[in-house]
Amino acid sequence: MSAGPTLRFLGAAGTVTGSKFLLEHAGHRVLVDCGLFQGYKQLRDRNWKALPIAPGTIDATVLTHAHIDHSGYLPVLVRDGFEGDVFATASTRALCQHLLPDSGFLHEKDAAFANRHGFSKHRPARPLYTRADAEHCLYRFRDQPFGRVFEAAPGLTARFSRAGHILGAASVLFEVGGLRVLFSGDLGHGTNPTIPPPEPPPECDVLMIESTYGDRDRTNGSAEDRLARIVSDTVGRGGSVIVPAFAVGRTQLLLYYLHKLMGEGRIPNVPVFLDSPLAINATEVFLDHPDDHRLSPEQARAVCGLPRYVREVEESKALDADPMPKIIIAGSGMATGGRVLHHLKVYAPQPQNTILFAGYQAGGTRGAKMIAGAESVKIHGRYWDVKAEVHNLDMLSAHADRNELLSWLEQAPRPPGQVWVVHGEAEAADAFRLAIEERLGWSAAVPEHGQTVDLTPR
Repeated sequence: MSAGPTLRFLGAAGTVTGSKFLLEHAGHRVLVDCGLFQGYKQLRDRNWKALPIAPGTIDATVLTHAHIDHSGYLPVLVRDGFEGDVFATASTRALCQHLLPDSGFLHEKDAAFANRHGFSKHRPARPLYTRADAEHCLYRFRDQPFGRVFEAAPGLTARFSRAGHILGAASVLFEVGGLRVLFSGDLGHGTNPTIPPPEPPPECDVLMIESTYGDRDRTNGSAEDRLARIVSDTVGRGGSVIVPAFAVGRTQLLLYYLHKLMGEGRIPNVPVFLDSPLAINATEVFLDHPDDHRLSPEQARAVCGLPRYVREVEESKALDADPMPKIIIAGSGMATGGRVLHHLKVYAPQPQNTILFAGYQAGGTRGAKMIAGAESVKIHGRYWDVKAEVHNLDMLSAHADRNELLSWLEQAPRPPGQVWVVHGEAEAADAFRLAIEERLGWSAAVPEHGQTVDLTPR
C-alpha cells in the first residue's frame, strides 16, 4: 500500500457525469464532488450501485459546484451513512438547497408516473432518493469563502478559487502529504457577461483537468445574433420557442440576452415564461449573491424581472393550450426530466416551433438525440415526432472550450508532475490529453473508472 496520497476515480472518468474523486492519505478520506451519472442507461445504472467504499468511512466531501452531476449523489451518500461535513462556497450551498430537494422530488415523481402508467421494468418503480433524503443532507453543508484555507480532514487542507463556470463554482487546491493537488472543477471562460472569469491555476504537483469540450471549440459567431435570428424567424412563422435550459447559470444568461435584445428592438416583444420552480429559485439566489456575478444590482433586477414566473402545474399546462407565440424556458437543460418534457410533447411535433438547446448535451440524453437529427424521441413511455426546428447555442455553454482550457493551463506557474484528464466523454478526453502533450509538452493521462493512482510525483 502506498505511503503517499492516492486518488480513486469513482466517476467522471471517460464520461462527463457522475463526478466523484476519492482522495486518501494516512487513513483519512475526502470525496471531491458527489455527482449523479446522467445520459446513457449503462451510466445511469451506476447511480443504483453501492459505492465501493462505505460512506461512513469518508471524513468529508468537498464540492466544486452545485450542478447535479457534481452534487446530486449527496442525498444517497448521507442516507447510506456519511456523517462528515460537506464543504462548499456560499453560493454553491444556497443553490444546492434548491437543486437537491428538487432532484429528490423529480425522482419521486418519475417513479410515481412509471407506476401509474406501468412502463417501468421494476415493480414497483422506486426513486433513487426522496425529497426528504435531499433535505436531510443539507444539514451537513459548511460554507467556505474563496481564498481561505480550511481543513477538510486531518492532514488535508483545501482552498477554493473561482472557476468561472456558474455562480459559486470553484477549483479546489489540496495540500496533502507534502503535495499540492488541484481539481479544476468545471471551468468557464472570460467572455460570459454574467459570471466572472476563472482565476489562473495555482502551482500544483498533481492536476485533475476537465475536458467537456476537450475535442472542440465552440461555434464561432455571436450568441446574440444567432438568438435574435432564431427567435425572430420562429415568431415570424407564428411559432413558439421552447428552451430546455439548465436552471443554474444558463437560464440567467438567456434572460440577460433576451432582455438586451428586446431592449434594443432586435426581437419581438413576445411573452417570456420561466416555467421551472427550480430555475426561479436559482434566479433568486443569483440576485442574493451579487459578489459572485458581474451584473449591477439594477441590471440583475431588470434581467430577472423579464419573465413571468410559472410556479403552479396548472399554469404550466395552460401554456401548452395557448397558440400565441411565446418563449418558454423550462428544465431540464438536456431534456432528461422536468416540465420541459410536457412542452416537448406539444411543441416538438409542430414545424412552426423551435426547440432551442443552450449548451453541452451529454451522450444518450434526449437533447443529444434531437440535436443529432432524431425524428422522434421517447418521452414518458412513448415516441413523439420531432418536426420543429432544433438548434443548439453551444456558444452559450458555461464550459471553456479546448483552446480556453489550454490557455488556462498555460497560466500555471510550472508544469504539474501528473495531469489527469477527467470529466469528458472518451473521445473528448483523449483528444485533450493529446492536445496537452502536443501544445504544452506535459505528460497527461485519461483514468479509467474505478482506477486508483498513487499521487507521488513521477
